[in-house]
Amino acid sequence: MVGLPNLSIPTVNVASRLPGFQWRACLAIRYHFTPGERTEILLTKTLLRTLHRPANSLMQMNRSSYLLRAQVALFAVVVCAPALFAANSTHIVVVPVANMYSGPSDQTAVVSQAIYGTNVTLLTAQGEWSRIQTADLYKGWIPSRHLRLIQNGTGYATSGAIVQVESLFANIYREPDVTRHKPVVTIPFETRLVVIPDENAVDANKGDGKGAHHGWSQVRLPDKSSAWIQSGDVVADPQPLSISDSIELAKRFLGIPYLWGGSSSFGYDCSGFTQMLMRSRGVVMPRDADKQAAWTGMIPVSRKDLQPGDLLFFGSSPREITHTGMYIGDGQFIHDTTNGHPVVQISRLDDELWTRLLVSSRRVK
Repeated sequence: MVGLPNLSIPTVNVASRLPGFQWRACLAIRYHFTPGERTEILLTKTLLRTLHRPANSLMQMNRSSYLLRAQVALFAVVVCAPALFAANSTHIVVVPVANMYSGPSDQTAVVSQAIYGTNVTLLTAQGEWSRIQTADLYKGWIPSRHLRLIQNGTGYATSGAIVQVESLFANIYREPDVTRHKPVVTIPFETRLVVIPDENAVDANKGDGKGAHHGWSQVRLPDKSSAWIQSGDVVADPQPLSISDSIELAKRFLGIPYLWGGSSSFGYDCSGFTQMLMRSRGVVMPRDADKQAAWTGMIPVSRKDLQPGDLLFFGSSPREITHTGMYIGDGQFIHDTTNGHPVVQISRLDDELWTRLLVSSRRVK
C-alpha cells in the first residue's frame, strides 16, 4: 500500500459558494493522482465531511478564517497530491510476486511479473491500478496496493549493505527463530534486501557473526519494518556466473512449474527463465522470446557450431518465434515448456518436435 504523509486537510464547504468546485476537484485528484486506496479514503472522507457539514456551522464562521482554511485545503489537494503520485516516480513492489497485466484489470492477460523489493517506475495511475515499467523496460498494470512510493533516495536496496536471495525461495521471520511464528513473507530467488548491520558480525553485509543471532541476518523490508532471514538463504556479493555455473543454476529449477508471464522462482515462462539465466551471467536482455532473438547483444550461430550457453529459439518461422531455451551441450537444452509435463525440463534437440521448430540460435557477443 502506498505510504502517505500525515496531512491534516481542513474540510471546508467550498462548494457552498463555488458550486460544484470541490466536487470536481476531488474527482480529478482521485482519477489522476491516486494509485493508493488510502488516498481515496482520505479524500472521500474529506468530501463526505464537507458535504454533510450543517449549513449553520458555516454561517457562524468568520469570513477571513473561512477563506484561509479554503486556501489551505486547495493548496494541499492541488500541490501535495500530484507530487506524491507524479508520473515517473519510483515505487517498490511490496508483495512476493506482483503480476503485471496487459490492462488495469486482473481479467486481462498476465504479461510479466515484478518480484519483492523491485524498484519500478510509475507511468500512470487509474483508480486502484498503476501502469509501471521495470528495469528491463517492460510495461504492465499492477494493483496499486502492491506498491509503496519512494519518497527520497534512488530506490530500495540500491546501495549500502545488501544481500540477495540465493535459495529458490526464502522465508522471512519477525525474529531469528523458525519455531515461534509463521514467516512474515516468503520471497523468491533473486530478491534483494537491505541489511541492518550487526555490530557483532564478522561480515556486516551478511550479519552472520558469532553473537546471539549467529546464522541470521536482520533486514529492513520495503515497507520499512525490520525482520530476519537465515544467512544460508542469501549471498552478500553476488558475482556474474560463468556459463558452466549458469547451467548448474538452471538445473536447480528442474521441476518448477511453467507459468505464463512468470518471471520468478514461483514459476517462469520460457523467456522469463532464459532471461533470468542470462541475468545470472551479468547480461540484461529483453523479456520476450522474439525480442531476445532480435536483440543486438547476440550474434547468430549455426546448429553445428552450438556451444553450451547459447540460446535456442523455436517457432513456425524466424518471424514467429514462440519459445526459447538454453543449450547445455551433448545435444541437450534446458527450458521451461508446456510440452508434455509443464515444468522446467531437459530435452534433446534432435527430437522430431524440436528439430522441426528450431528457427534460430544465438550467442552473447
